[in-house]
Amino acid sequence: MTTSRYADLSRDELAVLVPELLLIGQLIDRSGMAWCISAFGREGMGQVAIEEWMAASPIYTGRMQRALGYEGTDVITIFKGLQLDIGAPPQFMDFRYAVHDRWHGEFHLDHCGALMDVEPMGAEYVRTMCHDIEDPTFDATAVATNAKAQVRPVHRPPRLPADRSPHCAWTVIIDESHPPVSESADCTALRSSRAALTELAPIVPDGEGRSDYSGDLLADLDFAEFSHAALVRIADEVCLQMHLLNLGFLRAIDRRTEADQYREIATKQLVGIAGVAAGRIRAALGLPADEAGALRVLALHPLLNPAAYVAATIGDAVTVSHGPAHHDGAWITLVGPDAVAPLQAAVRAVDPHLDVEVTGSEQAWTAHVLRREEAAAEAGEVAVTRFSTGASFAFEHRKAIPITVL
Repeated sequence: MTTSRYADLSRDELAVLVPELLLIGQLIDRSGMAWCISAFGREGMGQVAIEEWMAASPIYTGRMQRALGYEGTDVITIFKGLQLDIGAPPQFMDFRYAVHDRWHGEFHLDHCGALMDVEPMGAEYVRTMCHDIEDPTFDATAVATNAKAQVRPVHRPPRLPADRSPHCAWTVIIDESHPPVSESADCTALRSSRAALTELAPIVPDGEGRSDYSGDLLADLDFAEFSHAALVRIADEVCLQMHLLNLGFLRAIDRRTEADQYREIATKQLVGIAGVAAGRIRAALGLPADEAGALRVLALHPLLNPAAYVAATIGDAVTVSHGPAHHDGAWITLVGPDAVAPLQAAVRAVDPHLDVEVTGSEQAWTAHVLRREEAAAEAGEVAVTRFSTGASFAFEHRKAIPITVL
């Protein structure tokens, strides 16, 4: 089985990196949806978001449950899944949970970073996100645990008064009388993707930290409490979440565009997230702002992970060959000798003087990182993604406190 590219990080480094990866996954939409608004309008953008999340979240939610040993059919299982979901990165989407019994629970958001990004755009965009998109996608996420789970609002934005807190509140009720929720056709199609079927190394307990998430629901996950092996697996699973979300995104835009526009939107989304992700990874791990640092960032970047999905070797250069991600038409297919912008965005987030030279073919290429005398301007796609407050969001340390049944 392919060794994870995260395996050579220390446990402390992984505990820092995992929440970063969860946040990076959330920012994929901050990159992609700007171009969807331009191409399809607000309502079209909303439909793309619904389709991509409904396609991806039931698959990756089930994967994480199996990986960390907390499979179940109750609200506690649903809440654990949200804590490990790129749709709800810790603190940036500050979910607070209450459990009444196995079948009844509530959550509210003390801080919703996505709302902070959208509120300046006006009430119509807030309604699109908090009503049109959330209603079907919350239930789609819950269906991975129990098809008869319903996630319903107590209150939600647009906020009245304007500074209302918490930002929103929801109930989660599982009842046999509820009509079952079915997964979308896109989700069914994605279940046969290489991303969905990628096998990762099992977590082998080593006595140094928790190897699963069985037991109590915790108010906040302290990733430093997990073992090295568990954190490696979580990091790889989170990257697969990103790939699955992107594959859902690509399916949604494919049905709305011709080939040239499809590739343009897909590439713009990748360039934007590639730059922001690289900058956050470098800063989080304190990597040097030079060629070696850029190569290390690329080795840890979701574009090239997990190793079992994206066939690549990273040493003095990045060498990519045809693998499962190419078979799916994933991000890596948007990079090559004639498509260097995503790699440029990533290395220039480390240092704007850095650049790449890529040789080879579309599906087998080698990229060398080099330094230019003149600093390059930040790509417009990266600047658009930085519109999100998540681009500069800072995590704080929180202890893992068990949540008791009320």
